[in-house]
Amino acid sequence: MITIEKIENKTAKVGIIGLGYVGLPLGLEFAHTGFEVLGFDLDPKKIEYLSKGQSYIKHIPAERIKSVTDNGKLKTTTDFSRLTEVDAIIICVPTPLDEHREPDMSYIVSTGDTIQKYLRKGQLVVLESSTYPGTTDEILLPKFEEAPIIQSANYQPKVDPKPYVVGEDFFLAFSPEREDPNNPDFNTSTIPKLVGGITANCLELSVALYNKVIVKTVPVSSARVAEAAKIVENTFRGINIALVNELKMVFDRMGIDVWEVIEAANSKPFGFMPFYPGPGLGGHCIPIDPFYLTWKAREYEINTKFIELAGEINTYQPFYVVERVMHFLNMHKKALNGSRILILGAAYKKNIDDMRESPSLKLIEILRENGAEVDYNDPYIPVLPETRKYNFKMKSVELTEKNLKSYDLVLLSTNHDDYDYEFIHSNANLIVDTRNAFKQKGILNGKIFKA
Repeated sequence: MITIEKIENKTAKVGIIGLGYVGLPLGLEFAHTGFEVLGFDLDPKKIEYLSKGQSYIKHIPAERIKSVTDNGKLKTTTDFSRLTEVDAIIICVPTPLDEHREPDMSYIVSTGDTIQKYLRKGQLVVLESSTYPGTTDEILLPKFEEAPIIQSANYQPKVDPKPYVVGEDFFLAFSPEREDPNNPDFNTSTIPKLVGGITANCLELSVALYNKVIVKTVPVSSARVAEAAKIVENTFRGINIALVNELKMVFDRMGIDVWEVIEAANSKPFGFMPFYPGPGLGGHCIPIDPFYLTWKAREYEINTKFIELAGEINTYQPFYVVERVMHFLNMHKKALNGSRILILGAAYKKNIDDMRESPSLKLIEILRENGAEVDYNDPYIPVLPETRKYNFKMKSVELTEKNLKSYDLVLLSTNHDDYDYEFIHSNANLIVDTRNAFKQKGILNGKIFKA
């Protein structure tokens, strides 16, 4: 059974379900702090990499993994029956949208079913996946209350006709991930952690556990509050990005540079926070979380018009970029149909290899649908992997003088610092910049257009 004492002396064993951009860094923090960590993932390739002390995420160095696999603090498996071995189970699984832009809860539900099967008496379960308010106590709590709780790590289930009591027989909490891959200023351990428990005992244990690896925990009154706070964080960003994306389109018609306007407004030392436009939203949180809230709000007969409008504006941005590409090609007496387009950047933001919800993928799709021949370059993504929606089977092309000159237009989607902007500018025939990257490098030229 997990106890405050076991947490304090680091004899509590921590299980992490999902070893992606959230689960792996969190597991490493616990392992480096001295906890024994058992990581679970369905992907055997990830387990193979980690067992060899290798990394599959660019901003996580292999040395950081190898140091804790070599000393045995981090072990990994695809065998979920081993959940009985750990004292705390932290869930870090995806929460995407389905084809109707409604929450796809299948990963949380299936993970909950698995935990229900192996839940051991006295275990703590914490959900970290971004989701709508109510997920923890509406989906996970009923499953665990009816679980045939295992009495020991030797897998001897004892089925009791009475429901098991949360806060006594098992403990349940929600603590939203706040990962920002490759952020130079913050990492997993230095970002304050919200924690909401189902009961006071659940909260106390969760806070104690995270206090061992996180600079600051922020306890809240319930799991629902913690879930709602995470949604608010990303809805706030999504709405403000939608605002500047809309202003981009308005100011473009007026012949005004929206990036210059934002920098000018940012000179005010109070009452303004800069957000910047782009080719569309990427990453797991901002393009998705607001739709979780709008979906849940309909259960309470509330139409979240403001949030949905922001979502429409952001979703439209790849289409707007392609419209601008068509316009700029037309200015040079070319049609999009039959033109060769090179997209720079496949990751959703600069200097990472994370492609989740990347607008570059949507740009490829729209450009191809309009008859363009499309290639891409990304120094961090040599091959486009299959995603839930796309399977382009494309490889990154080399940025040589000959290659650049062979394209009718170069479309900058992700402004990686690795790019030699001077070299690209010197050899490209026409450039569309969705990130204001060339101007930031001091490159101003008539063949560079913004979108």
